[in-house]
Amino acid sequence: MELRHLRYFDTLAETLNFTRAAERLHVTQSTLSHQIRQLEDELGLVLFDRSHKKVALTEAGELLRSHLVPALQQIDRGLQALSHPGEALSGELRIAATHSFNTRLIPLCVSAFLGHHPNVKVSVEELSAEHIAKRLSSGHLDLGVSYRPADRTELWFEPLYNEELRLCVAASHPLAKRRRVRLVELHQRRLVLLPRQFSTRGLLDECFEAAGAQPLVVAELNSIAPMIELIRQTDLAGIIAETAFTPSPDLRLIPLEDPSPIRTPGLLWKKGVNRSPTVKHMASVIRRAASGHAG
Repeated sequence: MELRHLRYFDTLAETLNFTRAAERLHVTQSTLSHQIRQLEDELGLVLFDRSHKKVALTEAGELLRSHLVPALQQIDRGLQALSHPGEALSGELRIAATHSFNTRLIPLCVSAFLGHHPNVKVSVEELSAEHIAKRLSSGHLDLGVSYRPADRTELWFEPLYNEELRLCVAASHPLAKRRRVRLVELHQRRLVLLPRQFSTRGLLDECFEAAGAQPLVVAELNSIAPMIELIRQTDLAGIIAETAFTPSPDLRLIPLEDPSPIRTPGLLWKKGVNRSPTVKHMASVIRRAASGHAG
């Protein structure tokens, strides 16, 4: 049985006339009759009643058509998607990311996604990891790019890669020419960090404790961009992810060690929700982009 047999059957079932069906299919009437007979022989069933002047579907033919029409429609949609990939997806996609990923990674992914799917409206929010988890749980977001949330069993977390947080200082800072900095060397150093409600700050506090360091946190900002600007204009140092950093001649980004602060970003979505093709496609775009940061 081949797809053409099913299309011939569907057209004849719709017209119930061999002449009109053959014209619509651009084949001869004898070819159509032969193809229908082949299908009936393979199934071992009579699909059309030809005993009267008018062609009619048999009970078997009615049953086959009731299942066949949706299947053919699905096949046609799939072929349409291959022929016009930009038109295959539509609707709205609601995603959120923490600032580190919204600075460079997410705009890159949205640009690539819209290049292939211009009919999708993409809404992006920049939120803390905690708020991303809450909005995913409440159904107000389709996809998040963040960190593994604590006590959120209703969410799936798919790790993307591991990233090291690094020391960010102005080019005039005493540590600016160092190739690496041990965390203990930040003891009593003047820093600007994220507030304590951020998961990244919690990670850094644990690393400082493990290193026996107590930095002087003289400023707390809840966004990375103003933090970097403050570092640029002062003697303060900060700790940020490379994904949030745009290279600049007046700033330096230096690896940290003993221990190296490492966090794992990933994709987040709500369990039990049937992810749409739009969500799946965006997730694939983000995975490909994130693979460039792996290692």
